[in-house]
Amino acid sequence: MSSENYIIHDQHAVHFLTFTVIDWIDIFTRASYKIEIANALEYCQKKKGLRLFAWCLMTNHLHLVCQTNEPYKLSEFVRDFKKHTTKTILKKIWDEPESRRSWILAALREAGKYDNRITNYKFWQEGCHPIQLHNNEMIDQRINYVHENPVRAMIVEKAEDYLFSSAKNYASLGGVIDVVVVT
Repeated sequence: MSSENYIIHDQHAVHFLTFTVIDWIDIFTRASYKIEIANALEYCQKKKGLRLFAWCLMTNHLHLVCQTNEPYKLSEFVRDFKKHTTKTILKKIWDEPESRRSWILAALREAGKYDNRITNYKFWQEGCHPIQLHNNEMIDQRINYVHENPVRAMIVEKAEDYLFSSAKNYASLGGVIDVVVVT
């Protein structure tokens, strides 16, 4: 599939997005890193017009079903979210105990060498593979896919048992962050 198929054409439509860490590095194994991602999503809900319908943070990627309200644009959310989380996660890698610090930073530095926009470290892969969801059936399918990620990975038996996902919200168990529950 060409990169042309991964363009956000309608900045306010519901989309399925995937943010992936460079080289699929399992960064999100530490609680503080996961909390930082949840905090960034919550901030974007409050200040960047993000309407979040579903999300799931795995060890090396993040899935979202979301849209932005006018005047905010989805592509601007993607840019700002990636920029902010790159800075905050890198700071945590430097400041907090991290047994894999040298290895992680070397891999992120190596990935950044080939991108003239990067000064030191490249954290996220290019793009977010946006897929516009045109109807309720597509939205429901992607929400289910997002929530079943940790089940397929054999991390949990039931989707609602996974903490860093909106599956808890959909099971009326309260989640780490609030989402717009699609019924």
